[in-house]
Amino acid sequence: MRKNLHAESQDEGNDDSGVVSVNETLLDDEVFFQAVEHCPVAISITDLKANILYANRAFTQVTGYSKSEVIGKNESILSNHTTPRLVYQALWGRLAQQRSWTGMLLNRRKDQSLYLAELMVAPVIDQNNKTVHYLGMHRDSTEVHELEQKVLNQKLMIEAVVNSVPSAMVLLDDSGRVVLANPSFKALAHELAPDEPLESFLEVLNLNMEGCIKSLMQERKCFDGAELSIDLGGGSPKWFSCFGTCIDVKNESADGFFEQVISHYSLLMINDVSPLRRRQQETHLNSLKALMTEEDMVQGMRETVNGAIHQLQGPVNLISAAVNILQRRGESKQDEAILSALEEALQAGQQALDNLEESLPAPLQETKQPVNINQLIREVISIDSQKLLAQGITVEWHPSLRLPALIGRERRLRSMFKQVFDNAIDAMSDRSVKERELTIVTRSEKEMVIIEISDSGPGIPSDMHVKVFQPFFSTKASGQGCRGMGLPMVQEIVSDHSGTVYIDPNYRSGCRVIVQLPITSAG
Repeated sequence: MRKNLHAESQDEGNDDSGVVSVNETLLDDEVFFQAVEHCPVAISITDLKANILYANRAFTQVTGYSKSEVIGKNESILSNHTTPRLVYQALWGRLAQQRSWTGMLLNRRKDQSLYLAELMVAPVIDQNNKTVHYLGMHRDSTEVHELEQKVLNQKLMIEAVVNSVPSAMVLLDDSGRVVLANPSFKALAHELAPDEPLESFLEVLNLNMEGCIKSLMQERKCFDGAELSIDLGGGSPKWFSCFGTCIDVKNESADGFFEQVISHYSLLMINDVSPLRRRQQETHLNSLKALMTEEDMVQGMRETVNGAIHQLQGPVNLISAAVNILQRRGESKQDEAILSALEEALQAGQQALDNLEESLPAPLQETKQPVNINQLIREVISIDSQKLLAQGITVEWHPSLRLPALIGRERRLRSMFKQVFDNAIDAMSDRSVKERELTIVTRSEKEMVIIEISDSGPGIPSDMHVKVFQPFFSTKASGQGCRGMGLPMVQEIVSDHSGTVYIDPNYRSGCRVIVQLPITSAG
């Protein structure tokens, strides 16, 4: 058999198209024999019964049998007799169709050691289209198989660990798409955001974590122990401790063999620390109750003193007006005596006012900081839980998952919400109110946090919607211990945060107070 294996290119100047011309040369049979003999792949040629007629050097190296030991022997000398019969049936079926077969066989070397042979068998067909021999080529693929199986086993073990750990785990590519999410993460996402895709749930997490996930993906900033709380309204909120790290993966495709392209991934782990935080929250709430009791006492004292100043200011103003009238009139002995008495009374009254103003407790000083409104409302609900239970009031709490933190005075805002809640509880305490329900909804719109607090009480007449925010005005009957300073205090705190508060004029099932607070405010 002769083959044309040599090609010689023409001079580039003679052929602008770059076409290669071929000059035929002849290679003798010895060249082909030596090529097969020194081929690094084990090659054997058999008759139609698989008896070995030829084996090259690599065959000896792979199997351990010399040529003299295998010539005339059947290929089954290499079989370990554990390869499934179906494999051989497929092999002979393909050869019967004069088609090649490729597959894996478990073979045994001369020293009885086993190896996995990656075998290709092809029929040798003569000029009459008849199969005259079989050509077999195989190589030892044991190490490749072991490596592949080891990788597969490690993959299965890692997946088993990832899928069984209680921590929620998610792997993101550099565009924020979810590449891998374990069952714990999917369950968490379904629980907290059942109607949203995983990527949308990650946006909620990123918002509550103040951009940690975004920084992890875009700036490759790892973080550890970042905590967040998510309140769904029913039951207790959930607390999570989060860990984020970067993973760099090399390109697996062929074009990345010499020039590696690095793909960036981000791993996020979320641990539920709610039981621990609930215990801490109970201690925190007890401290808050004591603190707010003290604040209520201070506020009560301020309101009482302000009420006394308000009541005393009227008579002092009348005395001052009388003094001015008498001073403008001509002085008589009688007027002089009255004027002198009134001046003494005015001086005493003014002194009393000064003393009262000096006795006013100083307002609590507090700096502005990021505040989680949902958390504040949840704390106030917990603090007022005994009042709510005592009055048979049910709470519908609908917090927004995408509520940004605002810059404000946490203690004052908490006191403000408690005052609104207490007013609503008092309104629903009336015996005429049968269905007692307090509904709180939070949402964000255009850099504003909006809080709606609705009660099913008797409501407030529309002509009093503005008056109720005036000092010392109350819709309650006198003698009920109301000082009329609750909603004015709410107005003051909201104004301090550059926000607005008003009563919804369109709400007909009770009273709805709407508080609007900017995310950032001056002051």
